[in-house]
Amino acid sequence: MTNLFRAASKRLARRGSTAFCAVLLFASGCANPAKEKPAPSPPEARAQVLNVLTNRVDLIENGVFERYAQRFEAEHPGTDVRFEGLSDYAGDIMTRLSTREAGDVLLIPTNMPASELPNFFAPLDEKLFDNMRFADLREYAGKRYGLAIGTTTDGIIYNKKAFKAAGIDAVPRTLDEFFAACAKLKARGIVPVYLNYGAKWPLKEWGDILVNYSSGDPGYLNRMAEQDAPWQLDGKWGDSLKIVRQIVREGYAEDRLFANTWEISKTELASGRAAMYFQGSWAIRQLIDAGAHSDEIGFFPFPYDNGGSYYAPLNPDYFVGVSKFSGEPELAEEWVEFFVKKSGFVDDWGFLPVDHTQSPKLPQFREFLSLNPKLVEGVQMTDDFIGLADRADFSFWSGGYMQELIAADDLGAAFGELNRSWAEARED
Repeated sequence: MTNLFRAASKRLARRGSTAFCAVLLFASGCANPAKEKPAPSPPEARAQVLNVLTNRVDLIENGVFERYAQRFEAEHPGTDVRFEGLSDYAGDIMTRLSTREAGDVLLIPTNMPASELPNFFAPLDEKLFDNMRFADLREYAGKRYGLAIGTTTDGIIYNKKAFKAAGIDAVPRTLDEFFAACAKLKARGIVPVYLNYGAKWPLKEWGDILVNYSSGDPGYLNRMAEQDAPWQLDGKWGDSLKIVRQIVREGYAEDRLFANTWEISKTELASGRAAMYFQGSWAIRQLIDAGAHSDEIGFFPFPYDNGGSYYAPLNPDYFVGVSKFSGEPELAEEWVEFFVKKSGFVDDWGFLPVDHTQSPKLPQFREFLSLNPKLVEGVQMTDDFIGLADRADFSFWSGGYMQELIAADDLGAAFGELNRSWAEARED
């Protein structure tokens, strides 16, 4: 990985002028001139360096974060904001935290139990949470440790040109219509659904994310901690896996399934060579940056069955917090406030406002909301659920487990294996 820190830190220096004064002392019989010692120069001012860890490697490389930093530094003279991007943030950040090499500001790991927050993060000032959604989702013992950097929903992001080329004149409103659209797109030589199977993490959309919100119960996953056998073919896990397995079986996904083609997939969607993502709303802006015009990209709730009325999630993106081991905790908290509330990141990158008094600006959100999904606001994962998942060695947030379930010859048997591991972990 290239060094993603800024190549050089900015320094401020103040230099004092030194004056030499000659003083003549007159005494009886002699005159002895004497010079004062030069006044020492003031020490060079030390820049306050703020190290920020992020998952958005792309925004470091394209200079967007640098522009945010320049504005912050202009408001805080003598500050030097530096960024480090982790391409596998979920996989790397726990190691960095354990070695206390996690910078001053960082994204709170999704799978960190609330009870662990005080061990790694500093509590934030309560005034930061006025009018903010999800204010209590990173709270422990009455203290809040993280501010959501954006609000997202999940659905089908689609290329309107691809739909038109395949003769699709309306977005699918049922699962049968969705698969009919896939068949038309495939016949036209367009990849119907880009799963990003090889990248792994996007597959979680078809797993725990869809399972949780399609139930209409934001605590559905948490309640898995109360069950010995939560994976059932006739339950939400079975419903979700059957959909994505059919996509693969019918040849509606990308050809190079096992290659990590996340960056390529954005240009494929932007150009219309592929038609659909099932992804978070944050990905809309990335398609526009990959070359699509905004009016060519649409967004609709995923029709996961034939009922005609659907839930959609309303979830926070990552939460940003201040490292407990930061050498600049006050400045770090000021960056957190600036980044979430003033930098423009929320609007720039396709998030719904975290401040519930504000309205979304992205036109794709208006299309999505016009289809009247029932929004299910996310809740915090319980320590019981997170601990049980850890003991069962099941990484809900990585998406890797979905590869095995999608490829399984016998989904019922694969569920049986998961249930056995889950039940054993519950006994522990």
